[in-house]
Amino acid sequence: MALLELEPIVERQVEADLELEVSRRWLAADGVVALELRSAEGHLLPEWAPGAHIDILLPDGSARQYSLCGDPADRMAWRVGVLREAEGRGGSRWLHDDIRAGDQLNVRGPRNHFSFDAATDYLFIAGGIGVTPLLPMVAAAEAAGASYRFIYGGRSLNTMGFQDELARFGDKVEYCPESVTGILDLDELLSTPKPGTLVYTCGPGGLLDAIEARASHWPPGSVRMERFSPRTPVRREGGDTEFEVELARSGRILTVPADRSLLDILEEAGTDVVSSCAEGTCGSCITTLLAGEADHRDSVLTGIERAAGDQIVVCVSRCLGKRLTLDL
Repeated sequence: MALLELEPIVERQVEADLELEVSRRWLAADGVVALELRSAEGHLLPEWAPGAHIDILLPDGSARQYSLCGDPADRMAWRVGVLREAEGRGGSRWLHDDIRAGDQLNVRGPRNHFSFDAATDYLFIAGGIGVTPLLPMVAAAEAAGASYRFIYGGRSLNTMGFQDELARFGDKVEYCPESVTGILDLDELLSTPKPGTLVYTCGPGGLLDAIEARASHWPPGSVRMERFSPRTPVRREGGDTEFEVELARSGRILTVPADRSLLDILEEAGTDVVSSCAEGTCGSCITTLLAGEADHRDSVLTGIERAAGDQIVVCVSRCLGKRLTLDL
C-alpha cells in the first residue's frame, strides 16, 4: 500500500506570549468545557499542527497545558477542551468556574512534541479528555483518505466530549463507555502489530501505561502518546547524587546538588532556558545535550529520542555519570 500524503504539517511552531479573548464557551460533555480563543484585535494566531498544545497562565503565574483541538487551518481561533478535575491543582476549576466569554487569558505557545506523521493506516485510542489532541489528527487522516480506526473510551457516554464533531466520521469511531462495555480490550487492539500502522493515544496515565505494556512488541516509534500527567520515574538505586553541568557556550561549570533539580541550578545561573510545567510533561525545557549520559525522567521524549542521547528535559532529568554538557 502506498504511503498517503497528508496536508503539509508545520514542523516548527513559533512560540509566542499572547493575550487572547474567550470568544465562546460551551459544555462539550458533562464536566468538560470547551473554550474558543481569539485575538481581541483580530490578529492571525500562530500556525500549529495536530498534536500541538498551549500553556494557559493562571493568576498566580503558573501554567497548565491544554491540547489545541480545533482546525489548524483556522488562523483566527484556537480551541481547547478542559476537564474539571475536582482533586487537581485548581487550574481546571478556575477555567470552569471563573472564566466566561469575553474574559482575557494569557497564553503561551503553541508547542508540539506529539507530531502527526504520514502513514498507511492509523489506530487512534482516546481515553476521556485525551480525545482532544486526537480530534485534529482524525480530521487530517480523513481528509487524506487514510485508513483508520478510532477507539474512544470513557467513564460513561455523557462524559465523552465532542461527540457531535466525531459524528461525521461515522462508524470509524467506536464509543466504549466503561459503564456499558467495560474497560477497553487492549489485548484485542494491540495483540498483532500491523505493518505501516501508527498508533496515536492520549488519556489517563493508567491507560497509557497499559498501552505501553501491551504494545511493547510493536516496531519502535509506531506507538505515539501524550501524557497529561507525569509517569512515575524509575529512581536510581541509592538515591540521587550530585553531578556537574557544563554550559558549552560559556564554558561555565555548575554543580547540581543531590537535593536540587538541574532546572533550579540553570535558572539560578541566569541561563536562557524556558520552563512551564516543571514536571516533565510539556517539553518547554527540552535542551540539546552535547555530552554525558542523561538519567531521563520525563514523560515527553520517545524511546528513540532518549536512545539518541542528544536531548534532555532539564526540569526533571538528571545525570547518570559525573557531568552533562549542554548547549547553553
